[in-house]
Amino acid sequence: MTTRDAQQGPAGIDTSVPHSARIWNYWLGGKDNYRVDREAGDAYRRTVPGIDAMARASRYFLTRSIRFLAGEAGIRQFLDVGTGLPTVDNTHEVAQRVAPSSRIVYVDNDPLILLHAQALLTSAPEGVTQYIDADLHDPAAVLAGAAATLDFDRPVGLILSDVMGHVADYAAARDIVRRLVAGLSPGSYLMLSHGAANDPELIAAQEDYNDTGAVPYILRTQEQITGFFDGLDLLDPGVVPMPEWRPDVVVGDYPASVGMGGVARVP
Repeated sequence: MTTRDAQQGPAGIDTSVPHSARIWNYWLGGKDNYRVDREAGDAYRRTVPGIDAMARASRYFLTRSIRFLAGEAGIRQFLDVGTGLPTVDNTHEVAQRVAPSSRIVYVDNDPLILLHAQALLTSAPEGVTQYIDADLHDPAAVLAGAAATLDFDRPVGLILSDVMGHVADYAAARDIVRRLVAGLSPGSYLMLSHGAANDPELIAAQEDYNDTGAVPYILRTQEQITGFFDGLDLLDPGVVPMPEWRPDVVVGDYPASVGMGGVARVP
């Protein structure tokens, strides 16, 4: 699929309302989006001029955290739930550059994302990359589907990159994370990033976006984001603005509205 102006897409794909994955793709400079997505992305950008930098910060955090897990932590299995549209440096690409034998399972139930995944996700010959159609709201189904590829008796890196904001109820969101983590063996890791309610302009832009008819995304406080890691061994530097998590270079200025993330070990 390429960038296009017509409101027409593959069968089963609704292009009449913005789609968060396509907007994210637009902010990252991709081409898998429609006019409705670009218009929504531009409207968001007018309120939050740093949104493109925020999107890149999230992607860089994902890259650094997976590189850490596949390298220093020695993880060879990854479960990426709510993965979004494939783009540069997907989980399997980063992990298999460090450890070619890594096994990765992507999980989503969006027909647009499933369509792209089938075409774009490939694996290193030594490893495995699979994609399963399952719903984040059903952790048991996610774990059961992933068990065909991953050995849950061995450590797994669970990746929840900017996805939990799509679960509106905070208690329900925490319960989903708890149930997913409960299926992991000791020595596994949780990587979680989340849009932060730390900037009035971002909050206003998100409220406007949520009113468009698109699937809403709920911003949360640092305290709430940290709550997703309860019961786990949170690694230094904790839950912080994503550019500050073990940066490769000295951190310069970044948007006040940037999201937060952290990595924790399952005891």
